[in-house]
Amino acid sequence: MDVTLQVTIDCADPRRLVDFWCRALGYVPEPPPEGHATWRDHWAAMGVPEEELPGGAGEIPESIVDPAGRGPRVWFQRVAEPKVVKNRVHLDVKVGGGRRVPLSERVRRVTVVVERSTAAGGTVLRVLDHPDMEYYAVVLQDPEGNEFCVV
Repeated sequence: MDVTLQVTIDCADPRRLVDFWCRALGYVPEPPPEGHATWRDHWAAMGVPEEELPGGAGEIPESIVDPAGRGPRVWFQRVAEPKVVKNRVHLDVKVGGGRRVPLSERVRRVTVVVERSTAAGGTVLRVLDHPDMEYYAVVLQDPEGNEFCVV
């Protein structure tokens, strides 16, 4: 059985999160399928009702992909209800390199991604700095409050 993984994030404004997560992860907006100028054209051709199509030209996708093809596709699904409680599942953006990399270098790598993420609209919730355990991570929220860790 061939299995792939897609991460789906419920949100109010997919376009805002596409921009944020592209910057945070180094991903790119997913291009529309071959034969379609925009995602809106693709969805309309699939028979998605007009009232469910995104507004505007639909040229900004609601999904992002890893340009290197290693990471999962991320889909931003528009929902009406706002986020109200802590995530039960969250993303770990693993950039440190693990324990084989000196702690000082891991901290530097994490800091670069945290700075990029906050510049794109993310918010730092807490820093997990435990040098005695050789551990460093930062917990953030994306612009809609979804938690993730940079490790």
